[in-house]
Formats: sequence, structure tokens, C-alpha cells
Amino acid sequence: MLEATELLRSPTRPGAPAPGPLATLTLSFDQRRKSRYRTRTDCGLDLGWFLPRGIVLAEGDRLLCSDGMHIQIKAADEEISEIHCDNALLVSRAAYHLGNRHVPLDIAEGRLRYQRDSVLDDMLAGLGLEVRHTQAPFNPENGAYHGHGGHGHVASDDSRHEHSHAGAAHDHSHGQH
Repeated sequence: MLEATELLRSPTRPGAPAPGPLATLTLSFDQRRKSRYRTRTDCGLDLGWFLPRGIVLAEGDRLLCSDGMHIQIKAADEEISEIHCDNALLVSRAAYHLGNRHVPLDIAEGRLRYQRDSVLDDMLAGLGLEVRHTQAPFNPENGAYHGHGGHGHVASDDSRHEHSHAGAAHDHSHGQH
């Protein structure tokens, strides 16, 4: 089994040659969020990676294996909900409501994408947006706190919880857990 313990972020030049042998690995967003995982590369090589918690693999990143092989990450097509809208206020409202629910978002001008969820689809339709379903790679924003200790939660039975964002503690309720 190939073992990867080092992440090389996407090169500044797309298509830049790898300094060693290269294989590809196509993964869903949920798979790219795992710090430890065992799978097979696109060409069938057995691979396991062991990375620090909180790292999210992105399209174009490379895993460096102990034998010098590089594994290039590709984002798999997955079920996505998306909205397209030229009204910046409406898109901002949608992003606010999705962000308030800690939903990972793939953001482009006039477009939001998130992993398909009928409850969220209904919420955005209630705001007056048309939600479309598609199969596409999902590459959400890393967030302002990416790489700074993450965003941990401790939930209690009363559904209120405390957590911190980069050292600033606060609490709020998310309804029933």
C-alpha cells in the first residue's frame, strides 16, 4: 500500500510537471475532508493517507507518498444544488442563510452551489430563488478560519452550544440536534 503523509498544495502553474511518478485520485468532497483514509487511485493502486486533522484536499493538490510518488487530487462529480441569480442582494441573502447553517458553499459570481439537500432547496425557493440540481465537482470555500484550528462544537441536549472561531468564543442555538 502506498502511504501519503505530506500534502503539496496545487502548483501555481496548472499542469506543472510532478517531480516524481504521478497517479490521479478522484474523490468526493466528503472524502477530501478526511484526515485518514484508505482507497484506490484511479489506476487501482492501494493508497492510505495520514494528514493532520482539518485539512481539506482541493482539486489539483498532490499527496506525496513515502516512495516519492505524487497522487494528484481531482474533484469527483456529485449531486449538487445550485442557484444562479443576477440579483446580488438575493444571492447575499441565500449565502447568509446557508452560512448560518454552516453549509459548505462553492461560490462564484451570481452562483451558489452546495451538496444537494431538499430542506435547503425548499428554504432557498422560499426566498424566491430557482434551485437546479446537477452533477458537478464540488469545491467549496475553505473559510476564513481554514488552517487556524478549525471550528469545534460541543453540543448539549438543550441544543445550545459554545464554540470558538479563531479564539473568540461565543454560543448560539441551532435548534434540535
